[in-house]
Amino acid sequence: MCGICGVILLNDKGRISSDLLKRMAGIVRYRGPDESGIYLDDQAGLGQVRLSIIDLSGGLQPIHNEDHTLWIVYNGEVFNYPELKEELLEKGHRFYTATDTEVVLHLYEEEGPSCLNRLNGQFAIAIWDSRKKELFLARDRVGIRPLFYTVQDGRLLFASEIKSIFSDKSVDRKIDLVATGQVFTFWTTLQGRTVFENIYELPPGHYLTTCKGQVTTKAYWDIPFCRPEEQLDWSEERICGHIQELLEDAIRIRLRADVPVGCYLSGGLDSSGITALVVKNFDHKVRTFGIRFQEDGFDEGVHQNLMVSFLGTDHTEIQATNKRIGECLPDVLWHCEKPLLRTGPVPLYLLSQAVQENGFKVVLTGEGADEVFGGYNIFREAKVRRFWSAYPDSRLRGLLIDRLYPYILNNPRLRKMQQSFFASGLDKTANPFFSHSIRWQNTSKIMMFLSDDFKERIDQGKQLDTLAQTLPSSFDEWDYLAKAQYLEMSLFLSNYLLSSQGDRVAMAHSIEIRLPYLDYRIIEFMGRVPSKFKIKGLNEKTILKKALQGVLPQDITNRPKHPYRAPIKQSLMNKNTFDYTQKVLSDKSIQDAGLFDVKKVGALLKRFERVANPGEVENMGLVGIFSSQVIYDKFIADFPVDTPPISPDLIVDKRSKSH
Repeated sequence: MCGICGVILLNDKGRISSDLLKRMAGIVRYRGPDESGIYLDDQAGLGQVRLSIIDLSGGLQPIHNEDHTLWIVYNGEVFNYPELKEELLEKGHRFYTATDTEVVLHLYEEEGPSCLNRLNGQFAIAIWDSRKKELFLARDRVGIRPLFYTVQDGRLLFASEIKSIFSDKSVDRKIDLVATGQVFTFWTTLQGRTVFENIYELPPGHYLTTCKGQVTTKAYWDIPFCRPEEQLDWSEERICGHIQELLEDAIRIRLRADVPVGCYLSGGLDSSGITALVVKNFDHKVRTFGIRFQEDGFDEGVHQNLMVSFLGTDHTEIQATNKRIGECLPDVLWHCEKPLLRTGPVPLYLLSQAVQENGFKVVLTGEGADEVFGGYNIFREAKVRRFWSAYPDSRLRGLLIDRLYPYILNNPRLRKMQQSFFASGLDKTANPFFSHSIRWQNTSKIMMFLSDDFKERIDQGKQLDTLAQTLPSSFDEWDYLAKAQYLEMSLFLSNYLLSSQGDRVAMAHSIEIRLPYLDYRIIEFMGRVPSKFKIKGLNEKTILKKALQGVLPQDITNRPKHPYRAPIKQSLMNKNTFDYTQKVLSDKSIQDAGLFDVKKVGALLKRFERVANPGEVENMGLVGIFSSQVIYDKFIADFPVDTPPISPDLIVDKRSKSH
């Protein structure tokens, strides 16, 4: 995996500085500590830092085609590159490296933007056509790899991370209040937006082109759900058999590397399934890595140990103590580049550090299974609430929530609160956001802590209108689960799970994660599977569970879902972190940033000192305020514009003397 960056002169005026490219690449050197290179001509500059995984000695970028007219810098992996290379060789293309990068370049030369439909992988691509003076940027289908850009002063700047763009001192650094308000509702910004003004993210499944000073973005893929009448008319057994084949092949091609590949193993169904299939079919001695928590309520150690014993893997576990989570959160925010409402990314940051310390660069992970196979509680909640709406007098209403959340049975007050919460909005089943609306309404309560100026900039109704405009034209004709899955995948998956809990915390320690469940063939197939097979009754992910029968112990396939979370109060308010938390949330810090109401933040902090178990909204509020303040400090108030530049291993300088 790598980091890429670049500058394009849209009107052919000015000169691109090699020093700027070196700084842009240097600030994300952790993404590619092995090698680096830059390309320069009179209109374009490209930079790259490389984490060498395929063709360790011969893959230095930028890479060119036969006549040196096309140049690529690339972050990612295309797992079906050997098959594509064979096709290209038969068509007369000639290669000077053994990389997948060069395959991507020649495929683009052969097919143009439509080449993206042939790529099975995770990538952010930048190709410069020096003859046509055109840039091509592209991002993988679901957004596993990041790519940002801005257009300012007749230039387009792009990079794997926003901090690279901010390395140009002429680029303004301002918080986008509207986008930050979206985080405080949806947990993330809406597609294409970032929390910084005029800094944009190329959406998943999109490409961008520049031509004659114009910048155009276009979608080449979207999450492929369909109308009920278009769904597969297959038996459950046939569906499960096909998933087994697809999943095994997705793992097979993701083990392609010139370095060892490990696995994350939590003890849950998803990571256990991936690891078990690796052990069964490919590598009996695979290295595994897992997280343990100081707090029993967050820990999956019993099931993790069960899987390690069952598979006989060489396992390394890290202890995510409250102290370490609290102390590392500011560093994690530097890598995530957006506010968070949970501390969950921090243990994964610590886990990637352990992977690096053990000499690994690549791990397979289980992310994406919940979204693709129907595993989240929010999907089951939508099903229950639709039943409640259709049968308002049914005696099963309360029992269904008890099934979802059995821990409320012995707490009458909590049970009543839960039933009241999920009964909200039952008259709006036709609302496209029915599955998520009560969750979003609950999250948006943390806006009570915003400053008056901040609140004036946010129109929650407009947020929903903006989101509605991005929905597919046939969305209203889908069933309830397809709608809920699409919302979860287009918002939470790409902009939170694959970002703050994925690429960013892994690449902070130069670790590439690979995600077999997000192979586009699996996503497209499951998009056509009827919902009745995904959630049977209230049993989630039934297709995946059945597909993994015989591979995993029944204690794993039959265990209740254990949502991944990390402690909040225990992490930010312990004796080792409390002073720093107080400093970040002090009256002066709050006033300087201007994002939050000083008195309300002070009252929240005092409540956390007083109450043993704060509520959901208060926990989200504390993390949201803390992380927003840290983002402001690190990126606006005190950004390190003089980060040391790289010393490139390769410099291709084609600038004319007149420039």
